[in-house]
Amino acid sequence: MLQLQTRTVFDADHSMFRDQVRKVFERSLIPNMARWNEAGIIGRDFWLTCGEAGLLCPTVPEEFGGIGGDFRYNAVIDEELCYIGSPAGIILQSDVAADYLVHHGSQSQKEDWLPKMISGEAIAAVAMTEPGAGSDLQSIQTFAARDGDSYVINGSKTYITNGQNADFIILVARTSREHSPDSISLFLVEAHRAGFSRGRNLEKIGQHAADTSELFFSDVRVPADNLLGDEGKGFKYLMKRLPQERLSIAICSQAAAQRAFDEAVAFTKERKAFGRTVFDFQNTRFSLADLAAKLQVGWAHIDWALMRHVNGVLTATEASVAKLFHTELHWDCCDVALQLHGGAGYMEDYDIAHLWRDARVARIFGGTSEIMKEVIGRSL
Repeated sequence: MLQLQTRTVFDADHSMFRDQVRKVFERSLIPNMARWNEAGIIGRDFWLTCGEAGLLCPTVPEEFGGIGGDFRYNAVIDEELCYIGSPAGIILQSDVAADYLVHHGSQSQKEDWLPKMISGEAIAAVAMTEPGAGSDLQSIQTFAARDGDSYVINGSKTYITNGQNADFIILVARTSREHSPDSISLFLVEAHRAGFSRGRNLEKIGQHAADTSELFFSDVRVPADNLLGDEGKGFKYLMKRLPQERLSIAICSQAAAQRAFDEAVAFTKERKAFGRTVFDFQNTRFSLADLAAKLQVGWAHIDWALMRHVNGVLTATEASVAKLFHTELHWDCCDVALQLHGGAGYMEDYDIAHLWRDARVARIFGGTSEIMKEVIGRSL
């Protein structure tokens, strides 16, 4: 369990909310994790349970059914979920997808989708990445052609979180043949639309319970009202929302790093070698001491960045720093922790194996570590 005694970023309301989150996860998530990992997808009943408990989209205004909370409520969910070691797509729903609707959706779009997202009845995916375009969004090929009062969409997406479960997709598509930021637009595409299809649930190295899919759009016709915001402003919207997404990833990585460290401390204090515990060897203590120092700094930085975001002043560069630092720390903690487990760390019976495997992608999604360095470097 995460220790919170020295943290001051949360108030009493957040603490009560955390208690609720823990109870829901202990009852409805932890007992099902092995089954969902094997199935490659998390059951929709879990989404409905989270919705009923108020754990979905907590920042959405009350007029649409949300609690109108600040992003610290999202952070509580992120920390608890990732400390447990679950890749449930509720984070994408609450921290990424909902914000696009709240800030850029029309009144009717908000009224149609936000209450269902909050209840868990509707699951959202955000489709950016394509087979030939990852971090370079200006290179996407998916095209939406205006045809009267509709758009006709053709293209494909890949590595899409919630792809199998999604009831609607926030789609990044080109609306102009020019390769410029002004050619990118966002659309809401319902999964029932003719011409939309899902590919296979992709097999990944880790995060097995997270459904990750290919999506295909073949002459998918959507009403012009499904345009999210203004045509040609999609790239601007994406850049505006990226800092929160990257902070969310940083928070998750910090919590998962703490879990890996805690697993290593517990294991080395129990496992014996050459007549003493593994923890009693200087190398073990020094390795753990190094991680403990970095984790202490990491929590202070997370709380600093979180409050800057809540206050509306976290910059894109600061969010990129957070994403870079905490995902790299995440990997370091998992790798050292697995090494300290010895051969046991390579066995599926030990949680560190799952934590280590799941950690690798954090340095890739939301912008690779190399992209983060490029963003930071340009600001110097």
